[in-house]
Amino acid sequence: MQTMDPIAATPDGALASPAVARNTAPILEVLKAHLPGRGRVLEIAAGSGQHAVAFASALPGLDWTPSDPSPEARASIEAWAAAASLPNLGPPLALDVLDPATWPEGSMQAVVCINMIHISPWAATEGLMALAGSRLAVGGLLVLYGPYREAEVPLTASNAAFDESLKARDPAWGLRDRDEVAAAAKAGGLALTRRVQMPANNLMLLFRRTR
Repeated sequence: MQTMDPIAATPDGALASPAVARNTAPILEVLKAHLPGRGRVLEIAAGSGQHAVAFASALPGLDWTPSDPSPEARASIEAWAAAASLPNLGPPLALDVLDPATWPEGSMQAVVCINMIHISPWAATEGLMALAGSRLAVGGLLVLYGPYREAEVPLTASNAAFDESLKARDPAWGLRDRDEVAAAAKAGGLALTRRVQMPANNLMLLFRRTR
């Protein structure tokens, strides 16, 4: 499971990420404002599964399906889901954005991806946009959360240091340029419709499928 946060096993076999405890409430506030009341939501790179449980619990009208290519992450998602026992939270999928054969069938009303783009190669972003463009219903929402570079906004010292640490860990990782992400989304039929400033120099970027 790709993460820059310390991960500690909980007594029930799930994993807990400190980042989730910090960002769940502000992310959920944006999701409540922009996700539909009902429909199917696919979460990409769901990690420990804490977000999936929190969001499915707070948004009971949505059928929430978490996914992650990591067996370790999926085991943690299953443990959190078993403890929560939510009727609208589906089992985790072994989804790889680079492998269309692993993508679920059917139309989604939203795709949510938190903290993946900067800890994966650029090809993963392109794969994410292809997935969203093919699985989202017209008008459906793609939600991204994480740190980004922006031409018109000076890079903070903390984000610059984070970017350096990411590239030291893997040269293919690093903060992505928001406009380059938007261009990749446009190629998949998605338009950037909203930028929301979040705590700790993060952003939420909301895209709509236009065709």
